[in-house]
Amino acid sequence: MNVYPFIEAEQAGKHNVKRACELLKVSRSAYYQHARGEQSTRDRIDAQLPEQIIAVHAASNGTYGAPRIHAELADAGLRHGRKRIARRMREMWGSPVA
Repeated sequence: MNVYPFIEAEQAGKHNVKRACELLKVSRSAYYQHARGEQSTRDRIDAQLPEQIIAVHAASNGTYGAPRIHAELADAGLRHGRKRIARRMREMWGSPVA
């Protein structure tokens, strides 16, 4: 759920951003980062992850599922959770992944 429009409305109405962030359990730094249009570190990594998944998947001739792709990426020094890999694969290909 995106709470930033509410915080922006509070700020426009001359209300306290700190209090709005506390009530919505969002850090002020995250709100201001969003306001500047910057991506979070996780979003930047998630943008690169499909390329890495596709490379490992192609190298396996399309036979590897999420657990093996996770293991291959871990062996290459890229630490991501298996469930995160599976989620990204479902988003890319829209099918269940082992």
